Amino acid sequence: MNVGRRMRCIAAALTLLLLSGSVVAQQPPSIAGIGPTGPAAKVHGGFEFTEGPTQDSEGSVYFSDIPTNRIYKLANDGRLSIFLEPSGHTNGLMFNSAGTLFACQMDGQVVAIDPETKKVAVVAGQYQDKRFNAPNDLVLDQGGGVYFSDPRYRAPQPLPQTKEAVYYVAPDGSVTRLIDNLQAPNGVILSPDEKTLYVAPSEQKEVWAYSVESPGKLGQGRVFCTVKVASEKDNSGGDGLTIDSAGNLYIATQLGIQVFAPDGKALGVIATAEQPANLTFGPPELKTLFVTARTSLYSLPMQAAGHKFPGGKRR
Repeated sequence: MNVGRRMRCIAAALTLLLLSGSVVAQQPPSIAGIGPTGPAAKVHGGFEFTEGPTQDSEGSVYFSDIPTNRIYKLANDGRLSIFLEPSGHTNGLMFNSAGTLFACQMDGQVVAIDPETKKVAVVAGQYQDKRFNAPNDLVLDQGGGVYFSDPRYRAPQPLPQTKEAVYYVAPDGSVTRLIDNLQAPNGVILSPDEKTLYVAPSEQKEVWAYSVESPGKLGQGRVFCTVKVASEKDNSGGDGLTIDSAGNLYIATQLGIQVFAPDGKALGVIATAEQPANLTFGPPELKTLFVTARTSLYSLPMQAAGHKFPGGKRR
C-alpha cells in the first residue's frame, strides 16, 4: 500500500472512532498553534494502567498495560490485539529506524523486541553487576544509543541500584549512569535537534533540561520549567513526555497535559478525562496525540505535528 493510501486509511479509521460514540463530550480548550482541534476520543478502555505509547513506521500504535503484563497493538485499521504477553511489565516503548521495538521492562532491564518473531533481546540488564531498579521510560538517539530512567516504582526493596537514576546505553552496550540526584526520575525525551535531554521527575515540580555535549555525555542540568500542581503542598511532578516538531514539550501530569515552549514558557493545559501517564504523536501525519490515561487510550486531533525521532540502528 502506498503512503498516500495508507494515510487515507488511517484517517478513515480515526474518523470511525470519532463517530463511534466514544467521543468525550466536551472538547478540551485549545492552545493557539497547538490544539486540540476537536474533541478527544476514547479509542479503547477496560485496561488496568496504560503507559508507554509509541508508533511504528506503518502507523500502528503500541502501548503497555503494566499490571496485566501486556503490550497492545492498535493497527492502522483500528483493530486492537495483544502484541506481547508476558511483557516483563513494560512501561516506556520506542521503535528505532530498523523497526525494532525498544522497551523498559520494570522487571529490571531494557530490551529490544523483534516485531515479527517477538524475540526479546536484552539491551541493558545490569549496572556494576546489579540489576536495575525498574526501568521506566526511554528515548533513542540518532546513533542508536538509549537514554532511560530507572526510579523505584515496582522495584524490589532494598533498591538493587540504591539510587534512582538516568542511564545511557551506548550502541556498543556499555552503560553509563548520568543523573542520580532527582526524586523519582520518570519521563525522558530529547529535543528535535538532540542537543537537550529533558527529564521529568515524578516527585518534583521542576522539569530538568541537560545539554547533550555528545551521545551519553551531559552538561550541567538546569530547571527548564515548573509544572502546575493542585495545591502549594503538592510536590508531584511529571510523568511521560513527548515533543512536537517545533520543540514544544508535552508533559503528562495530575492536572492534564501541560505544554511548554522551547524557552520554558507555559503555553497551556490540555485536560483529559482520566489522569494521563504518557503520550505520543501518531498518524495521520503525526497530528494525532495518543494519550495513555489509566484505564484507557485516548486520541486528540492536533494542529501541531509531532517530532519523529530517527532512532538509529544499533550495531
